[in-house]
Amino acid sequence: MTDRTTNPAILPLIRERWSPRSFDASAMPQADLGVLLEAAGLAPSAYNIQPWTYLYAHREDANWERFLSLLVEFNQGWAKQASVLLFAVSKTTMGQGDQASPSHSHSFDAGAAWQNLALQAAHMGYAAHGMTGVDFARATAELAVPDDHRVEAAIAVGRPAPADRLPEFLRDKEVVSGRKPVAEIMRAGGFG
Repeated sequence: MTDRTTNPAILPLIRERWSPRSFDASAMPQADLGVLLEAAGLAPSAYNIQPWTYLYAHREDANWERFLSLLVEFNQGWAKQASVLLFAVSKTTMGQGDQASPSHSHSFDAGAAWQNLALQAAHMGYAAHGMTGVDFARATAELAVPDDHRVEAAIAVGRPAPADRLPEFLRDKEVVSGRKPVAEIMRAGGFG
């Protein structure tokens, strides 16, 4: 539970969701991961093309060390305690073959899917932490991502744990982050 102060009309699940770094290193059942990814798949997308794909590795499976190595060193230090690592990938085109055209909203749509995943994780007692601290070129190559796809981010998912499981320099940072006031993120009529 967080101590965020929000408008009471905000859904509690949205208010309470945050991105901790401390995980308990427990295993996640494949069925739970399936629920998270099904929730992601329910996100809206332009023309309903659903451009997202999630590549995943469970702790201690054959892909775990490779997935972990694709993160920057800082993220490896804490993400190694997660239950699952995912890479969110979006398809940058719509249509097939000669009929393919660029998709303007692939990243936007993949972001909606990620948010569904994060909220479903919170609902189930997990935490999800998205990261762009990734060696994207290496991840694209190592994961054999097709040319018409883009690695958007990595995501660590697991059961939250107390901050004292983190390296000492991160413990003070294991807090719910603040948000900009609504007045700073809205503008009537444009920027001008």
